Amino acid sequence: MLGRRSDLPLRGDATSRYLPWLVALMVFLSAVAIAGAFALNGMIDRWDRDVAGTLTVQVTPVTGDGGEALTEDRVKAAAEVMRRTPGILAVRPLDKQQTLALLEPWLGSTEVVQDLPLPRLIDVTVDSDARIDLAAVSERLTKAVPGATIDDHRVWLSRLINLSRTIQWLALAIVGLIGAVTSLAVIYATRTGMSVHHGVIEVLHLIGAHDDYIARQFADRAFSLGFGGGLIGLGMAVPALTAIGWAARRVEGGFVPQLTLPFTAFVVIGTLPAVAAVVAMLAARVTVHGSLARMP
Repeated sequence: MLGRRSDLPLRGDATSRYLPWLVALMVFLSAVAIAGAFALNGMIDRWDRDVAGTLTVQVTPVTGDGGEALTEDRVKAAAEVMRRTPGILAVRPLDKQQTLALLEPWLGSTEVVQDLPLPRLIDVTVDSDARIDLAAVSERLTKAVPGATIDDHRVWLSRLINLSRTIQWLALAIVGLIGAVTSLAVIYATRTGMSVHHGVIEVLHLIGAHDDYIARQFADRAFSLGFGGGLIGLGMAVPALTAIGWAARRVEGGFVPQLTLPFTAFVVIGTLPAVAAVVAMLAARVTVHGSLARMP
């Protein structure tokens, strides 16, 4: 397909100069969008796996003389309420040092807040198959330990997942839009080439050349330009994605999780030049057939 002889002088067309760079830009944007979609999917899976089966109980500390011992009694009472709840697999109260360790990625040094009356936390593991009435559990917990609250991570996690899924679909829509724009560019370039070589096409028609023969020559040229431009775009995308991954790994703290791409993402991104070439080839073939069908 890349080396077949052509009876049309297509290599000297102006489209040979700008079409590969246009395809390169489209492949670059598609690679970034696809990588973002796969990275988001990995983040959602980690969030769902790490957070969906947990609850956090907050116990308000008691200040003043003897406050440390009273706070410890309140934590034990709250933990006992959670242990008696059906569907709870594990209850693990965190001491003050463990709480400070959780704050360290966000605050850096925790020396400033060590003397503050921080809420005591209880990490609760929930059976994913159990149906727990959190309203009733929260009411029992409040009666046993006034001021204690339950933080259900599934509420904000579901909202975060919905937002991430929306961004994923938006990324896929962008890829589809990029494909449509690429097709329109190839159609325009093909029609321009047919106008430039209109006389040669008429001569080929007169000597008995079939429409498919002429369309194949335009399609082969579009495939060659699309594949070359796709390789350029892939070459641009690899260092860009590498730089983004390097910058993400340098972000300290727990706000941004580790961004990794699965093997499937590399396979999909690696096939983009071939996909772009096939799209260009099909667009050129359909355009030529349509234009030739309207010729007298």
